[in-house]
Amino acid sequence: MARSTDSFFIRQTVNAGNTNTFDQVGIDLGAYVDALGKSVLRLHNVQVTYSDSSGASVSLTSGSTAVAQWQITTQSFGSLQLSSNRAVVSDGRCHQVNQEAAIGLASIVSDANGINLQEWTNGYLIAVESLFLGGAASSGFNEDCHISVVLECTVETLSQSAAMSLALSQQ
Repeated sequence: MARSTDSFFIRQTVNAGNTNTFDQVGIDLGAYVDALGKSVLRLHNVQVTYSDSSGASVSLTSGSTAVAQWQITTQSFGSLQLSSNRAVVSDGRCHQVNQEAAIGLASIVSDANGINLQEWTNGYLIAVESLFLGGAASSGFNEDCHISVVLECTVETLSQSAAMSLALSQQ
């Protein structure tokens, strides 16, 4: 098992489609988290990419606005949750506009709406064996929008103070 000072990366992608339909995939943490053995995961930051199925920029229909939304949660859900839900670890949105009269890439992109939290000062403790990456994308996308995350993590032993932090976050 990795030492707490050795960070590693976990990657996952959800196909958010282009019909405003929520989809979700699991992120298995069983190799890192053992609550009985006091082994927990500390999530340090999240990097997010919006792309087509090949990893290239996703195209938009002519003159359209599109929104892709995502969240990482400690529980499985059938829809996006409010950021105030304690099961939400991180979430965000990306708004894109194609001002052209043809199918093409976005001419305006903004992720200013939503948490879009990418880095925590002291990390976010995770003591569950699975996280869930969920997402939905609007019909302004000309093709399915894939949302990929890269999570920078470390593994550590659950200390008394870490246990208190975990209890306060109500995972």
